[in-house]
Amino acid sequence: MTGLRAVIVIPARDEVRRIDRCLRALGAQRGVAPGAYEIVVVLDRCTDGTRAAAEAAADGIVPAVRIVDSPAAGVGSARRHGMDLGCARLTEAGNPDGLIVSTDADTTPAEDWLAEQLALAARGAEAIGGAIVLADDEADGLAPATIARREARARARLDAVLARDPAAEHHFFSGASMAVTARAYGSVGGLEAFEARLERAGVPITRSAAVRVATAARTDGRAGRGLARDLELGEWLARRRYDGRRYRPDELRERKGETTVSVVLPARDCAETVGRVLATAVVPFAEIGLVDQVVVVDGASRDATAARAARAGADVHAEDDLLPAFGPARGKGDAMWRALSVAYGDIVVFMDADTDDPDPAHLLGLLGPLLRDPGVHFVKAAFERPFRTRDAVLAHEGGRVTELMARPLLNLHFPALAGFSQPLAGETAARRDLLRSLPFAAGYGVEVGLLIDALRRVGLDGLAESNVGTRQNRHQSLRALGAMAFAVLAAVERRVARDAADAPVAHGLVQPWDDASVRDVPVEERPPLREVLRSADGATAR
Repeated sequence: MTGLRAVIVIPARDEVRRIDRCLRALGAQRGVAPGAYEIVVVLDRCTDGTRAAAEAAADGIVPAVRIVDSPAAGVGSARRHGMDLGCARLTEAGNPDGLIVSTDADTTPAEDWLAEQLALAARGAEAIGGAIVLADDEADGLAPATIARREARARARLDAVLARDPAAEHHFFSGASMAVTARAYGSVGGLEAFEARLERAGVPITRSAAVRVATAARTDGRAGRGLARDLELGEWLARRRYDGRRYRPDELRERKGETTVSVVLPARDCAETVGRVLATAVVPFAEIGLVDQVVVVDGASRDATAARAARAGADVHAEDDLLPAFGPARGKGDAMWRALSVAYGDIVVFMDADTDDPDPAHLLGLLGPLLRDPGVHFVKAAFERPFRTRDAVLAHEGGRVTELMARPLLNLHFPALAGFSQPLAGETAARRDLLRSLPFAAGYGVEVGLLIDALRRVGLDGLAESNVGTRQNRHQSLRALGAMAFAVLAAVERRVARDAADAPVAHGLVQPWDDASVRDVPVEERPPLREVLRSADGATAR
């Protein structure tokens, strides 16, 4: 067959180091006449030399290469624009059964990649998914656990595909290796939810193992989702999850050197537990020099919390007495933020004062990663959360706000954080300089807010999780949990918006069961303490 048979689409975002390899592989396709296919490179807000690299590579290959800018941001928009152009070009050439073929700028197609797809189309295939493997030269640098996780997911996905299509040779149908006839593309009306659109239109997908590409096994991709993000998470799971129960006090004391450590417990009406938490999990390590400062910030407790904390050896501060210019403290996050004004340690550890089963691992597990690895800046505790009823203890049934609100939100908006077992854990440790650079949600949104902001500041590899065993907290009523969930939602939505003008406005939670009364749920935020102290220093100087 003569004439134009295929248009290959490549979206690219800052791919100056990789696009040359991709274009050269496409220019060297076997079994297809050079004039039978064209290439469209769609630039997605590139800020490096991708355009120049693509132009230089295009000069060295025979197929025509067209380089255009995407009219909208994002890899999806760039790919859609390129496929729209490809559809129009094939229709103009009088070949609606020609293929619009998609790959990525960091992908190297096999030398018969296009020929195999054209052969399938000649036999009636209208949509084709190619097999995607990791490039050997980069996959060798991944942790074995990352590879094993990817292979396990591939097996599960293939099982799901085989249930619908027993002839499938793999599970892939994605932009790295995907083709569709111009006629089929035009009939389904666009690229969004493409596989589902094809299925509804009655267009079968041929998943052929003979169609192959090797894609970069990198963890620094531009898109918020996709292979790079999945590999990044896999590497994080392999590198930054620690067993906090293995750390020994003497080893950590030796590693500590001149580093100072402050332990902070925000507390309100915790008289029954605060003394035991301090005596079991904190004070013994102050006695051996592992901890330099123990601070309890009391939130106007109506019981003996403050007295018992002081008796156990803590420096006790009323939360409203810290940074009083900001008025009365508004919640747990506000107490934590104010504590940074008196916590002098290079590392600050936050622990809950209402733990029923304190364990030395709760502190050691948080300190260990920070003292052993300078690349770790922020550590969250991970633990089992049983739910205690009057008659039994139910495994994995605690942490209801985590499972019903925080985890789904993080998976949706911040998938890099999806590997954290307990994103709302009160046990958190971080380098003080980092904490002072972050805003603090005043209420219960503080934990998830800090996690998201720390990700943006130091990257996923700067975050860690440490398994400290089991935690048993006081359980709240379902309606009380509703207020907590509201605070978590507000903190996440504020960070999704990024723009203060789009952030949620502080307001209450309507309670229909109580004549629609409005519960005051703190969702406001305190600014980074570093900025507050800098402003105070400037005012003093003036």
